[in-house]
Amino acid sequence: MTQKTYLILCLLALVASVKSHAGDIYRTTGPEERKLWINTLVRISDPVLTNLANGTLRANMPQESLDDKRARRFSHLEAVGRTICGIAPWLELGVDDTEEGRLREKYIDLITKGLANAVNPSSPDYLDFKTPYQPLVDAAFLSLGILRAPTQIWGKLDNQAKENLLTELKRTRSIKPFQSNWLLFASIIEASLLELTGECDQKRLLYGVEMFRDRWYLGDATYGDGPHYHADYYNSFVIHPMLTEILCIMEKHHVPGADFLPVQIKRLSRYAEQQERLISPEGAYPVIGRSIVYRTGAFHALGHAALLHKLPSSIKPAQVRCALTAVIKRQFSAPHTYDEQGWLHVGFTGNQIEMSESYINTGSVYLCTFGFVALGLSDTDPFWSEDFTPWTSLKAWSGEMVKADHAL
Repeated sequence: MTQKTYLILCLLALVASVKSHAGDIYRTTGPEERKLWINTLVRISDPVLTNLANGTLRANMPQESLDDKRARRFSHLEAVGRTICGIAPWLELGVDDTEEGRLREKYIDLITKGLANAVNPSSPDYLDFKTPYQPLVDAAFLSLGILRAPTQIWGKLDNQAKENLLTELKRTRSIKPFQSNWLLFASIIEASLLELTGECDQKRLLYGVEMFRDRWYLGDATYGDGPHYHADYYNSFVIHPMLTEILCIMEKHHVPGADFLPVQIKRLSRYAEQQERLISPEGAYPVIGRSIVYRTGAFHALGHAALLHKLPSSIKPAQVRCALTAVIKRQFSAPHTYDEQGWLHVGFTGNQIEMSESYINTGSVYLCTFGFVALGLSDTDPFWSEDFTPWTSLKAWSGEMVKADHAL
């Protein structure tokens, strides 16, 4: 056998393997995939939301971190803010007589009770919103969650809980954000206060937007996390989704500077196009950059673009669903992802605390719920109703025709 013949046979075997792998594992229907997403999201979220509602979060939540002292101070608000942010779009679909609708009712009720505890100074699960610096981050994620579910979360709180929550969000004004994606944490909190009360600190609202708009854009839909480029997923974890949501609130309330929104939507769409191409035929993606143990949170921007119906014309919604389903299957079926009580371990595909940074703890990794925001689309949306659609890498590695990728 010649070397050329050997190489050709190896290539054909690889293509056949990819096709077989995709056909055997990933060709499920939209309803089946939606059920998988919901079951996974509920499994992740339930320990956090059930314990918070029962006033037992501090008592029962484990602490895994390379910095135990820091974890004990801030991990509970991290778990709460991040879980609510990720589950909120699905809950906003509301209650109905379906199995899914009744399940949403359960978690809407748990969050209603839990948030009342989180902002009640007399509760054993009263959370710290004011100690520098971490509470600024997770008050921001909580704010984004409330903006995503104004009817089913904010609308279900009683007047005392609403008053207490607004008080706690305003406490974060004493925390000065770093010159990075943290500026958007201050901005999104003020955007939520503007939406909920009609008032905000306009300087804190606008400063982050202006820095990303005027100074930190690097080109082709990528922002610097501050003045410099970082090879990581923070454009997806935070920057694109938060910047877009802030601008939407600014436009709604006629705040000067909201005219940047169409430009940002175009950038979000392009970034989503790039993210879809990162997902391999097997449901893997590059393990690069800080906070990689946030797991599926790496695709927050892709899911957010789908939720807003702002995917580029080059991508069908169903191919995003199928690509993300492949990631969810692979990442959350890994052994040792959960402990014996159902809490997430710190890790990427399992229990891998050595892959984390010192600022990460058990609560931090609930940012993975951000990868599920497309559940906020109804089951009749093309995202869920269309047939299995291969994503870009699956098509390319199967020898199918794929259009060239071009910068914005």
